Amino acid sequence: MTKEWPRSLVLVGAGKMGGAMAAGWLEGGLAASSLTILEPNPSDEIVRLAASRGVALNPDDPPPPDVLALAVKPQSLDAVAPRAAPLAGERTLVLSILAGKTIANLKARLPNAKAVVRAMPNTPAAIGRGVTAGYASPEAAADQRRWAETLLGAVGAFHWLDDEAALDAVTAISGGGPAYVFALTEALAAAAERLGLPAELAMSLARGAVEGAGELMWREPGTPPSVLRRNVTSPGGTTAAALAVLQGEDGLDALMARAAAAARARAAEMAG
Repeated sequence: MTKEWPRSLVLVGAGKMGGAMAAGWLEGGLAASSLTILEPNPSDEIVRLAASRGVALNPDDPPPPDVLALAVKPQSLDAVAPRAAPLAGERTLVLSILAGKTIANLKARLPNAKAVVRAMPNTPAAIGRGVTAGYASPEAAADQRRWAETLLGAVGAFHWLDDEAALDAVTAISGGGPAYVFALTEALAAAAERLGLPAELAMSLARGAVEGAGELMWREPGTPPSVLRRNVTSPGGTTAAALAVLQGEDGLDALMARAAAAARARAAEMAG
């Protein structure tokens, strides 16, 4: 994919995700002079980033940019809309990573907005290993779609969606997926403690197993996880005994399906 950066970009919201994206854009080749960050409570990291790279931080009344990126918490949209609305010119691409906030929601609060891309990245974007899926409104021109591909691809893998409604499922799977993996790590460490291992060793073993397994999948993208799982599982062995529990009738598959359904339903509730 050929990188095509916007000439000007205003980022509204520079928390964990917004800050990770800003850092990824600058590392990926976005000119520091093209980026403006609006964040009322910037972290020390964002202040240092702006100072060291020459990025404008909280200037007064910047003009409408090529791209207006919204990275605030979804519940903060109403609060930031009065500041953001003047920045959404008729030729501005609005790039939103607000979970649950539809294109219709955004256009209602940004009256001049026409081209909108909704996307859902995840926290591994902070190390360039994120995965993002996005949907573009029909008004998005070819160059605006290329800007979105460059910006979202700078922090990991990027996929286009054909249906905006699919973003709720993406939010449930890859958006929240890292939290599920962290919860699995906690559960694995807790199980180790119940088997009598010291807490520090239990967590070290759990983290190592999860980190190693993830790296193995990363390095062997052509090998399905089912094959990797079978490679670890000797018939009638200890891992097979554990998987018989995890893959039972009310096991991991059913539990994950319920969890993902709950997340997707909550994303739908957050619209409006």
